Amino acid sequence: MAAGAALGAGARAKVPAAPAGSYRPGRIGPRNLITDVAGITVGCAQDAEVRTGTTVILAEGLVTAAIDVRGGGPGTRESDALESHNLVHAANAVVLSGGSSWGLAAADGVAAHLGARGIGYGGLAQQGVPVSPIVPAAILYDLGNGGAKGWGTEPPYRDLGIAALAAAGADFALGTSGAGYGAMAGALKGGLGSASTLMRDGTTVGAIVAVNALGATVVPGTRHFWAGAFEMGDEFGGLGPIAARVGPEEWGGTKLPAPRENTTIACVATDLDLTADEMKRVAIMAQDGLARAIRPVHTPFDGDVVFALCTARRPVTGPRDLAVLGVGAVAADTLARAIARGVHAATAPAGWAVPTWSALKPE
Repeated sequence: MAAGAALGAGARAKVPAAPAGSYRPGRIGPRNLITDVAGITVGCAQDAEVRTGTTVILAEGLVTAAIDVRGGGPGTRESDALESHNLVHAANAVVLSGGSSWGLAAADGVAAHLGARGIGYGGLAQQGVPVSPIVPAAILYDLGNGGAKGWGTEPPYRDLGIAALAAAGADFALGTSGAGYGAMAGALKGGLGSASTLMRDGTTVGAIVAVNALGATVVPGTRHFWAGAFEMGDEFGGLGPIAARVGPEEWGGTKLPAPRENTTIACVATDLDLTADEMKRVAIMAQDGLARAIRPVHTPFDGDVVFALCTARRPVTGPRDLAVLGVGAVAADTLARAIARGVHAATAPAGWAVPTWSALKPE
């Protein structure tokens, strides 16, 4: 069983890179990935035999971080450390992983390798005392997708975390990749999605998400994404929104409700220099991106979690509350787009007969 299959098993982002400064304000970033935020890189690794994977969002150094948990069945690591009333409220990396509770071990591998590089929270530095890497993590449930889960005492997730960290860079695959490899989005194949927005003042906001929701990402009976109103260009098919009325209990395209089998886990990031309390508000606002892209969401059967990172490359030049308003609102829209992009790019792995968005019939 090979842990850490080659990077690139999913569809690669199709937005071409462009020379620096060529994008107008209020547009997507050059890659349309969270790595458009300066100081952020991403690595993915997956195991095709197990039908699972891991994604690492790596920061340059220790950066301000926050978390917001809305789902009824979350699985997390180091979440309390990110609350601003506690000591650290920062992170070196964030891990998103498949594998349910087993997947939390991916962060162990990431922490071990960061610590070996001397990267972490130092506290009171003493000779012979290692630093403590701060690696929060969240997991989704992909144990029931038919992959080879008989790993005994050697689950693959620590190795997947190490492989994903080693692969960290500016470009990464969308769709059936990393933490989204074994995911399902309602009745359709889920996946890993990402998007970015360059705000009018030059601030960059990015999002990355592994979509494994109980709810559906498309309007029942159509190929139109619930997030269609927020699409920029044709980044997830170019269909745009649809003029449809849907009843309050019409949940076409969802999974059958079952505990522990769902969850959408995400991370948003910005280069604006915000405080821990301000990033908490950004994380709260960013959760609305899930509500714009998935229906229903935040159910008792989902473990929805959103992390928020700030690389502090740009100073706040105006009123701080307005800066938080802008970043939070844009983060929500960017996350909604990332969700649709992940499902749009998802493909069925070999031997897994699962419906995909690309196979839906045009209306």
